[in-house]
Amino acid sequence: MGEREELVETLDKHRGLLRRTTRDLTDAQAAERTTVSELTLGGLVKHVAAAEARWARFMTGGAEAIRGRDGEHGPDDQEAWAAQFRMVEGDTLAGLLAEYERVARGTDELVGSLPDLDLAHELPRAPWFPPGTAWSARRVLLHLIAETAQHAGHADIIRESLDGAKSMG
Repeated sequence: MGEREELVETLDKHRGLLRRTTRDLTDAQAAERTTVSELTLGGLVKHVAAAEARWARFMTGGAEAIRGRDGEHGPDDQEAWAAQFRMVEGDTLAGLLAEYERVARGTDELVGSLPDLDLAHELPRAPWFPPGTAWSARRVLLHLIAETAQHAGHADIIRESLDGAKSMG
């Protein structure tokens, strides 16, 4: 197995853990806050899908492909930014999971088609990125793995608080 396949396989493992936390839930349960944070299971799926889609665009188009109207990383509209972390009217868990699956397939196909994982772009201007730093496609994939794993852990805590179910065990 090559590097690309290993990276995609690892990312997919963590995607699966996140999806597993939503098994057998209703839309109302997926939208329920069970901790002091704003996070919900549906909101986490929605956020991770949106983040993965942005980073996939970055791998081929650089910061321009993910830049907001104000030139900064992320949207100008703070309400729209916050809405990506929660289920809003019209969102269903099935729809969010289907979108996540569509994004994941697209990322996997992109990784297989890239000429080189060393292809790099300068990161967008944002307080959390050092100015002038560039990330390769490889680094982006490592970031996606870390972010997906972190949010799968958040999801496991939320699910356990919701009804005692765990994604593992």
